[in-house]
Amino acid sequence: MVCIPCIVIPVLLWVYKKFLEPYIYPVIAPFIKRVWPKKAVEETTAAKRVQFESNGIANGVGAKKSTEISDKKAD
Repeated sequence: MVCIPCIVIPVLLWVYKKFLEPYIYPVIAPFIKRVWPKKAVEETTAAKRVQFESNGIANGVGAKKSTEISDKKAD
């Protein structure tokens, strides 16, 4: 048996996204832009990109790998 919130919450989210958001979002968008500026998001992604390019290592794995293709069958 599925609990009531597991059914009601997705339905309410769908109703909001489909019918209410087109009318509500233009009203609240200016307030959201003041609270959460886009520059902050762009600066963090740019900083991560520069750090990756400078040291050449991603997640502890070397960026340069061998490009040789080995033949499994040697007749």
